[in-house]
Amino acid sequence: MNRPLAPHALFYPFHLCHPETLARLLTRFATVHFRDFMALQLTPMSGMTAFQDRMGMSFPDLIESGRLVQGYNVSGPLPPTVAAIIDRDLHDPLWRAHFHTALRQDRRLQRGLFEPSHSLRIGDSLVPGPAALLRLMDDSFRQQAYDLAQVRVLSKRSITLEEGYCFEYGLALVKTSASLVFTKTLALAHQLQPVTDSPAHFALYAQSCLREDWPRTNHLLIRVGY
Repeated sequence: MNRPLAPHALFYPFHLCHPETLARLLTRFATVHFRDFMALQLTPMSGMTAFQDRMGMSFPDLIESGRLVQGYNVSGPLPPTVAAIIDRDLHDPLWRAHFHTALRQDRRLQRGLFEPSHSLRIGDSLVPGPAALLRLMDDSFRQQAYDLAQVRVLSKRSITLEEGYCFEYGLALVKTSASLVFTKTLALAHQLQPVTDSPAHFALYAQSCLREDWPRTNHLLIRVGY
């Protein structure tokens, strides 16, 4: 007998996944849901540009059949409730330790935040990607106190090279946390089960769930061979 499909999955933290991951998810869940690209607006004058690509562009048949659902908007200014949880993530030493370990060891998290194969603009300087990432791996960043207000201040002014590194690390914290908070928000609002193929984000989300007393439903799909 075929095993009955579990209810409905929300893939996190990215807006796209590997086709093999999608195929495996569709064997376990009745539908798989995807957010749009997350383009945060830190202040009225600073923000990120959204990519327009969606999973359904490559799988129109799954959109038509209803098994792939997309279009959840997570861009724009951060709602106060989301901002408050981001600050609690940034103040949580266990969450910060998980994040910094992943930044040092997890290539997918590195690429999702910095794309180290490209040069990065740090302050007013253009720094080779590997050199910039190596600097951001320094343990001093894990120990430095961060909150959303500090990152917003750094985003609004001309900054030195060292302040630029502080901003990039802080922005990476904020983007990672925001993606997980939106995961919880969407999952609860639409009765979806969070699922990821990123062990680093799985551990970070689990820590947030534990601290915030959120529902503990959280699936990790291990990638093997791709």
